[in-house]
Amino acid sequence: MRGLALTIILLFGWSLAAWAQAESPGVPWSQLNLQEQQLLQKFNQDWDQLPADRQERLRNGARQWANMNPDERTEARQRFQEWRQMSPDDQQRLRDRFQRFRELPQEKREAIRNARQWFRSLPPEERHEMRQRWKNMTPDERRTLRRQFKKNFGADGSAPPSNQFPHRDRPFRPNR
Repeated sequence: MRGLALTIILLFGWSLAAWAQAESPGVPWSQLNLQEQQLLQKFNQDWDQLPADRQERLRNGARQWANMNPDERTEARQRFQEWRQMSPDDQQRLRDRFQRFRELPQEKREAIRNARQWFRSLPPEERHEMRQRWKNMTPDERRTLRRQFKKNFGADGSAPPSNQFPHRDRPFRPNR
């Protein structure tokens, strides 16, 4: 279990850290708190030889893991399993996408986070159905829906009305 936790921490460290971080002196193992040392035990022997930016990413991941509730940890494990099953090309595409996200203005990042939070708040069946409908849409229908979502997840960060996504009981007809 601890190995899985450590692997998840590594994923968080890689995905959430800035890629181009300035060099700074590392933190000696002895200065890590007890919880960090427990979560990062796998790196005990080599810690002082790790680059400072990698140490910081690992510490950030350990802090995030420590602050997660059991449901969040389960979800993180699932995401990590999905990550491990991705091809290296898909992993790189996801890294690139995350980097582009980090480069967006704060207002746009917040709107994206709000949209994601809204989507994740839906029942699993509805999320699955929405994904399936998305896959079956034409490029024009997708473009129209993206525009609607951008409008509804604007600067105020509000969630769209529940009727914004195409209804199940009728075919999707984008507003023109």
